[in-house]
Amino acid sequence: MMRRRTTLLTGCTAFVLALGATACGGGSSPVSSGGGGKALSGQTVTVAGVWSGDELKSFQKVLDAFSAKTGAKTQFVSTGDNVSTVIGSKIEGGNAPDVVMVPQVGVLQQFAKSGWLKPLSQATQQSVDSNFAPVWKNYGSVGGTLYGLYFKAADKSTVWYSPDALDQAGVKPPTSWAELLKDGHTLSDSGLAAFSIGGEDGWTLTDWFENIYLSQAGPEKYDALAAHKLKWTDTSVVKALGTLGTLFKDKQLIAGGQKEALNTDFPGSVQKVFGPKPEAAMVYEGDFVAGVAHDQFKKTIGKDATFFPFPAVDGGKPPVVSGGDAAVVLKASKNATAGMQLLEYLATPEAAAVWAKEGGFLSPNKNLDPSSYSDDVTRAIAKSLVGGGDSVRFDMSDQAPAAFGGTKGAGEWKILQDFLADPSDPKAGAAQLEIAAAKAYKG
Repeated sequence: MMRRRTTLLTGCTAFVLALGATACGGGSSPVSSGGGGKALSGQTVTVAGVWSGDELKSFQKVLDAFSAKTGAKTQFVSTGDNVSTVIGSKIEGGNAPDVVMVPQVGVLQQFAKSGWLKPLSQATQQSVDSNFAPVWKNYGSVGGTLYGLYFKAADKSTVWYSPDALDQAGVKPPTSWAELLKDGHTLSDSGLAAFSIGGEDGWTLTDWFENIYLSQAGPEKYDALAAHKLKWTDTSVVKALGTLGTLFKDKQLIAGGQKEALNTDFPGSVQKVFGPKPEAAMVYEGDFVAGVAHDQFKKTIGKDATFFPFPAVDGGKPPVVSGGDAAVVLKASKNATAGMQLLEYLATPEAAAVWAKEGGFLSPNKNLDPSSYSDDVTRAIAKSLVGGGDSVRFDMSDQAPAAFGGTKGAGEWKILQDFLADPSDPKAGAAQLEIAAAKAYKG
């Protein structure tokens, strides 16, 4: 559901998987002739998505730019985290939105297999071919048909920190999991907890697991587990949970301990590091942490708030986990033509530039001018070339059926919250994950 940054670029290549060697190329695909001028005047495009707060304010500016270009009005409907359930009920009730911003690959696949989605228009497909690396087309396709346009990308392999806190403790950004825990104790000894964890939002815990698993078990097993071709009871899963448990059970490392972590949502976890009364030195999450640190707490990215790549685990490669939000058009839409015009616009560098200027955003559009980004750290990563290559992987929980990987209070989110509360038995946790996964993947 969310994003990246720092002066330490080594290993920070998740976003760049979307860039390719022509990262700084030009060219935009204007909204097709049918939508030029004010051809959509008097029409309203309804867009549903999970965004709220600063993210929604920024996306609204993109919608406003579309309105200025086409004359169409737009209306955003918040779905909360349970996108699948909300959209299903709206379709059944005859009140389907035109466009949905889907935050999980698994949900996109579910929508497509349910027959809810319209294939993208030829003009939009041409824009995707021109402006995006093939990986994003692959993740937006089901059965060889392109249904989803990835508008917002995420690098979920970044650990954000206060440079002042690390400097005062005499700690440098670690490059291994063992160093991370060792440095964490040094930070805690200096009077500030090492980590702030937003365990109230279950998706943050899935991201922790995925980075550890990708580095420790490797890309092939990651793919197998993501497709449920490997059971969650596999020894590699138990091992990764045990590794994660070494952090979860160490009360010295977590601000407020496990109980407070379970009562802290994602924005709250960022506040504990970058807010007016810091309680921790580091917070792990995607690059979108920068948007919260900057917008809510007025931190200068690269100076007051920066990151290091998620460290390698047990001698593996540093993990590079990516994610993103895909725009789809519903068949049940009352204004599918205008909805498709919006997607055609979202496929352009012009649309991406609107949010890029606001911060807290990465575009998988390789033709977006890097100067559009609001800070040097983001810009530097956006201009980097692909380094992670074959080891880059899309967020695993986002690939899973929503019942397992994308539902609040259920499936993987809930089981990992329970594991945070009591990490004493990784094998039991793995067994619970397998039961939930088997049920969801069969469904």
